[in-house]
Amino acid sequence: MQAVSSPGLTRPDSPAPTPHDPPGPRELSLDGGDGVRLSGLLAEPGAGQAPRAVVVALHGSGMRAGYFDNRAQPGLSLLELGSRLGYTVLAVDRPGYGASAATLPDGQDLAGQTATLGSALADFAGRWPVGAGLFLLAHSGGGRLALSTAAADALPAPLIGLDLSGLGSAFAVTPDQLPGAGAPGAWRRHWGQLRLYPPEAFREGQRLVAPVPATEAGETLSWPRMYPELAARVRVPVRFTFAEQEQWWRTDEEAVRALLAPLAAPRAVVDRLPDAGHNISLGWAARTYHLRVLAFLEECLLAHAAAPPGAPGRHQPS
Repeated sequence: MQAVSSPGLTRPDSPAPTPHDPPGPRELSLDGGDGVRLSGLLAEPGAGQAPRAVVVALHGSGMRAGYFDNRAQPGLSLLELGSRLGYTVLAVDRPGYGASAATLPDGQDLAGQTATLGSALADFAGRWPVGAGLFLLAHSGGGRLALSTAAADALPAPLIGLDLSGLGSAFAVTPDQLPGAGAPGAWRRHWGQLRLYPPEAFREGQRLVAPVPATEAGETLSWPRMYPELAARVRVPVRFTFAEQEQWWRTDEEAVRALLAPLAAPRAVVDRLPDAGHNISLGWAARTYHLRVLAFLEECLLAHAAAPPGAPGRHQPS
């Protein structure tokens, strides 16, 4: 039988494609409105390659955007992995961190962060291609902003889905143990066992740590009450990941049911990652986790592409 070639497919005996390597992460600045500039890191696909989508990565409390650019060992950086797989990855210093720390010394409440991030992403979408749209990836306290942004439904491009790690809706600690401006919390709860991280990770972590803005810290206790209302307005697929040694949030079956119950998402899943502590993207498990994130993004894109004609959100042929 004669072989039939199809666009986009390579015959087994054909030479492997050799796309240009991505240029690597670089710093950028975005306009968050009202005189606020948000700093961040940007990694794009290789030269001449349009992005399939944009992964917007939001760090947790007390960290910086570099959390997603793990340099402790080769292969652990989300920015490098995502750009090599054809995505643009935008890791943003949230309001009150990085370049905006001087302008917003106390940070912003969740509503303010949502508005600032929305303006910054509008600035980004006006200057860079976004492919199929935006996919929000967030860690810990950054997950609150991701859920609030999804609930606000005011993004400059289609929202593809959410992938959240280190965030639940029921605390596993008492209020006085929570991290914040005046109470940094237990170091071990952030990291778990040291064997879960390359030795270089702790030196790397020193350059990423930043004070938790007071306004953000003060809102932490309110999160279990805020979550159900926000979740009820999230209408894109959502994935939660809990590290094996997650110690800030309850992850038992009852807590997971309560986490998923209020979501209006068409699909919601909970994943558990072995051999990982709360700071997943700084550990040995970073590559495994990032690959799972991008696999979930691929599933979200597939659901859009394979949806029946006329279905909401279906990608139309160009």
